[in-house]
Amino acid sequence: MILFFSGTGNSEYVARRIGQITGDEVLNLLERIRKNDLSELHSEKPWVIVAPTYAWQLPRIVRDWLEEALLTGSDRIAFVLTCGDSIAGAGAYAEKLARDKGMFYLGTAAVKMPENYIALFNTPDREEALRIVDEAEDVIDGIGKTLQSGGLLDDTGGGKLKSALLNWGLYRFGISDKKFETNGKCTSCGHCARMCPLENIALEDGIPVWNGSCTHCMACINLCPFQAIEYGTGTREKERYRCPKEL
Repeated sequence: MILFFSGTGNSEYVARRIGQITGDEVLNLLERIRKNDLSELHSEKPWVIVAPTYAWQLPRIVRDWLEEALLTGSDRIAFVLTCGDSIAGAGAYAEKLARDKGMFYLGTAAVKMPENYIALFNTPDREEALRIVDEAEDVIDGIGKTLQSGGLLDDTGGGKLKSALLNWGLYRFGISDKKFETNGKCTSCGHCARMCPLENIALEDGIPVWNGSCTHCMACINLCPFQAIEYGTGTREKERYRCPKEL
């Protein structure tokens, strides 16, 4: 079974494309993470976790859910992490997670996808995003074929210490929702609140309010249908991003 978490669609696209190759069931973890639903999931085939890379590791909300979730059937698990550039030493932490759950680690693979971390980086326009996704498809298909044949994924990147330091620093000092605000275009549609994996956004008098439990998935700002959300002054005039392809 393929389990995925995705903010703006990159990891979902990767998960569903791999699923087309392997024939696995593909499950979105959004609601399970939102509701802290740790009830049993069962798969006779190996588990495949597809998620973005946050500060060169698996997102903590995904890691925390996996640590407690009841996965029965197969005791084999693989990780596929999307990134804008590199996953550095993320594989080492994925391996530790597998080991802590008593599961056989099948490796971690990286897939370079369009950048969506609009709080810090520029996001590509649609033409550039399509080019990047097109280039990624051979990598995705190779991962799918490896998993289908029972092979091991190659850990890519390196730098476990680098991953540790950046992850600690970003979560300690960089991840905050205090800069999120609306820019006057808000129609009170509530889409941002529905998309938030931590149920961190509420509408007060029709205006989104962020309540301090953000994970910086960037779903709210990127997926707002009216481009009504900003992150401080740094996102003004920036291209919003969602994966340009769907399956």
